[in-house]
Amino acid sequence: MSDAKNVLGGQLEVCCTSPMTGFYRDGTCNTGAGDMGAHVVCAQMTEEFLAYTKSKGNDLSTPVPAYHFPGLKAGDRWCLCANRWQEALEAGVAPPVILSGTHALALEYVSLDDLKKHALDRD
Repeated sequence: MSDAKNVLGGQLEVCCTSPMTGFYRDGTCNTGAGDMGAHVVCAQMTEEFLAYTKSKGNDLSTPVPAYHFPGLKAGDRWCLCANRWQEALEAGVAPPVILSGTHALALEYVSLDDLKKHALDRD
């Protein structure tokens, strides 16, 4: 079991296992040296965000069977790159987040206040 912490200081919880998410495809937004994109924000997809990220060159909605990627739809949870979530916030289309599943490293890219304003699991 990982000792990774979430943005609230607790143990990092599972983001989603169906579809399987995370840089390590273990269901958590854990990270490590190889994760250049910092896939640390556990977010629930919205149609607006999926369209936005597709327009930026990262199509998360189209299945890619060769990589066992089913494509995401609104309501799915996924570990997003912290920078992309911040970009989406600035564009007014940030998807809601799950604080308990968002890695503490996210705070190097986004503010806790902004995450809390978009949290599904508010305190």
